[in-house]
Amino acid sequence: MSRGYGGLSGGSHRRRFGRLNKVVRGRGVARRKAIRAQVLKDFRGVGEPLDLEANVSTPADVLSDILKDLRLTEGIEESRLRGAWTEVAGEFVGRQTEPVSLRHGKLTLKVIQPSMRFHLEQTKKDLLRRLQKKLGRNTIREVQLILG
Repeated sequence: MSRGYGGLSGGSHRRRFGRLNKVVRGRGVARRKAIRAQVLKDFRGVGEPLDLEANVSTPADVLSDILKDLRLTEGIEESRLRGAWTEVAGEFVGRQTEPVSLRHGKLTLKVIQPSMRFHLEQTKKDLLRRLQKKLGRNTIREVQLILG
């Protein structure tokens, strides 16, 4: 027998129709879906139309993901904290203290006078509650006071 392109015995049948068989090698429902998709693609000449609304993201979503990947969100939270500190703590306490850092939910405050540090130690829970209310519960979980 010849091994050319003519006749079914030479393997040409496999070469001509092998493309469809490569796509649908499974069994059952998955195979039927794959056959249907292949037939529709061949009939239309292209694949399924793209859903343009499915992959739309807002710039805020993209920026928040980038900031999380670069681990820069704490810097933004720290700047928000500095802006809201005098409002949350009060004007007098705001002048006597300064937010130093915010790392992993732990806020470090530098206090000028030991008596003010003692006062803040006594009211630390209330201060933490007000900060969490203003900036979000997950932003600050602990407050540390240092003299400086």
